Amino acid sequence: MVVEPRKSEHIASSTPTQTSGRIVRSMSGLERRRTHNLLLISKLLNQRENVSPFTLLIDSLEQSAVPLLQEYITRAKSTKAKVLYVSFDSLKGPPGIDAIVSAAHYEQSELQKALQSQIAESRTLIIFDNLNRISSSISDLPSLLFSFISPKTSLVGVYHADIPVKPATASPYSPAPLTLLKHLATTILTTRSLSYTIRRKEARERSLAEPSFGIAEDVEGVLVGLGGNDQRGLVFHLEHRRKSGRGIREWLVLHDVSRGDLRSRYERLAPGTVTLLEDHPLFQRDAGQAFEEPGQKEEMESTFNLNLSERQRKDREGVVLPYFDAQQAEGIGEGGRILYDMGVEDDFDEEEDEI
Repeated sequence: MVVEPRKSEHIASSTPTQTSGRIVRSMSGLERRRTHNLLLISKLLNQRENVSPFTLLIDSLEQSAVPLLQEYITRAKSTKAKVLYVSFDSLKGPPGIDAIVSAAHYEQSELQKALQSQIAESRTLIIFDNLNRISSSISDLPSLLFSFISPKTSLVGVYHADIPVKPATASPYSPAPLTLLKHLATTILTTRSLSYTIRRKEARERSLAEPSFGIAEDVEGVLVGLGGNDQRGLVFHLEHRRKSGRGIREWLVLHDVSRGDLRSRYERLAPGTVTLLEDHPLFQRDAGQAFEEPGQKEEMESTFNLNLSERQRKDREGVVLPYFDAQQAEGIGEGGRILYDMGVEDDFDEEEDEI
């Protein structure tokens, strides 16, 4: 009686299927990372379980952090949390906030009293729209920020990386304001333009130097390059530090960040869509597909022509090499022989073995 192996036994015994098994395991790892990191960013944006007492948003002229702030406000309102906006740059503030404190001319003690009077007993989200002003005017920045943090209160602050900041303390041993804020923050979100990110990826895949945009171009009069503050999406780098000290880093995309989309989401209290950067349709394209015209073909740059004409190709195919004759005369595996045509200058020696 012959017993045929089951299908699962065939799969376990074949080498190609073992390779495919490894691919399946790597895909499950990707799915696990995607699920874990998307759940983490959802908790951070919703400020659930006070997972991040102090969140630092670092933006630039390349990509503003306003869409991320609006996402925080929209999700806070959907959970009926109070949003307290500490403003240094505007008098009105974004839509959806419950209270605004104009802190441009406040001293440290006055700012603490004004904010403590506004903090509710329920869950409260405090947003600082410009930490550059605080870093340059208040010497004891850690004590000010952590005086507002409690189990029901969390902070979100924006730092503009393109604006130079003079430290409030004149000590040469004190760290830079941005370095100090990064040390204090439990979560750091650094914004990038979607258009610029795709172009940098395109250059890396072609082994070219990454292009520069905006101020980095060193072009007189240029502050923001074409493609900055892309309305199709906002790319941001997540760095979250757990209580155990383990850090989690991931590149993510907040989709559809135009003013109309942000206003519509706030009116419906619907959260925005956040995905991994590698899952974005524009980022998944091959190098050059996102910006090249259809039918455009890349050719190697050279000072001479590397292509063959049709006549040259036919002449090359018609050339018969010597070892072809040797194979046809005695066949493959018969030992072979050497074919040699004597020239005028050759001296034939009869005593030598016949060629």
